Amino acid sequence: MTSFDSSPTLTVWRMLLALAVVFVLLSTTGWTTIRHQHASGEPRETALSAWRHGRIGTRPLPDPKAAPRVLAAFFRALDSSQRHRLAAEYPLVVGNLNGAPVTLRYRANRLALTQAYEAERARVDDKRLSPDGHHEAVRRMHRFSSLMDDGRQILAFDPSGKGRVAEVFGDLDRAQRVSVVVPGVDTNLLTFQKSARKYTAPVGMAESLYAAERAAAPGTRTAVIAWADYTAPVGVGMDAAMGRLAETGAVRLVGLTDALPGDSRVSLFCHSYGSVVCGVAARRLPGRVADVAVAGSPGMRTTSATALGTRARVWAMRDADDWIADVPYLEVGGLGHGADPVAPEFGARLLSAAGAVGHAGYFEPGTESLRNFAEIGVGAYDSVRCAGAEASCTSGIPGGVAA
Repeated sequence: MTSFDSSPTLTVWRMLLALAVVFVLLSTTGWTTIRHQHASGEPRETALSAWRHGRIGTRPLPDPKAAPRVLAAFFRALDSSQRHRLAAEYPLVVGNLNGAPVTLRYRANRLALTQAYEAERARVDDKRLSPDGHHEAVRRMHRFSSLMDDGRQILAFDPSGKGRVAEVFGDLDRAQRVSVVVPGVDTNLLTFQKSARKYTAPVGMAESLYAAERAAAPGTRTAVIAWADYTAPVGVGMDAAMGRLAETGAVRLVGLTDALPGDSRVSLFCHSYGSVVCGVAARRLPGRVADVAVAGSPGMRTTSATALGTRARVWAMRDADDWIADVPYLEVGGLGHGADPVAPEFGARLLSAAGAVGHAGYFEPGTESLRNFAEIGVGAYDSVRCAGAEASCTSGIPGGVAA
């Protein structure tokens, strides 16, 4: 007698479950996630158009989409005054160029934020705005103001649509280890930082991880990037169930990792839909990316860790209270994100998430989930705590625990 688990019946039930999920998404969201996504806004498009027709001396400006090494070579050939001139004339371009010097990007993005703040302040005074429009303009103005606070290092900034941004904690140029926090749904300029539930937002996640890494390895030069520089799905709707936004986000993530300065080792910490982005990017990540760790993942758009096609170590964790465990881990007709990364057969190194509560608690100070992320981020694999009784997740790693 054929067992249920090995028969085609299981596949049929999975397909029916996926179709049921699609029906629920359609009936409850009305395709709202697609309707509310924004196309590229005017300020950056205008800046890019001007850049394409610009020159520095007698030299044409390079293609903004050129490889980071090409852009880096272009900026190395300029003197300081020329670099600063470009940042002043094209802040929305220079501030987002992978390959431009990091400190020049910080400078350009401060200028871009100043311009965005002034534009938003003018909008606030526009009597034609609806109450909702006025409220959003006030919120955006306050966000731009906070991003300009002294000491903030804004690596990427684009006010278009719902906005994209990335911030660095630590000295990125001198770092020996760089960690990148890749967040999930509902990530945009306005949710980049929160006062309430601080550690559920990218800035709080990155600050928490940076502090934990410094505590774990005081002698190691570390930097952490809060990376909200992709268009994330809005809500748990169709976009969150598909890979379209993950594909475009993955291109941006690969561009970031390709352009990081120096020879630092890099770890990606991918939460929720951010793990979909990391999964799609995995095959194209540069060799300096040593670790990809996912938490609360709906899947990585593949069947196994091996199928990701990356040389990086793949880690996974999920809190027992995380509702993401109830999503159907399959892919049917482009819907769903594939196998469950914490399933033993997926082949990821399974980490303890003790202390984390719910879907958004993995970066809370004092949790084992955060501690594990920090140990991975600084390369202290012998201190990582695995899920379950056996310390097998560190087997085969220099400095790890033998199986």
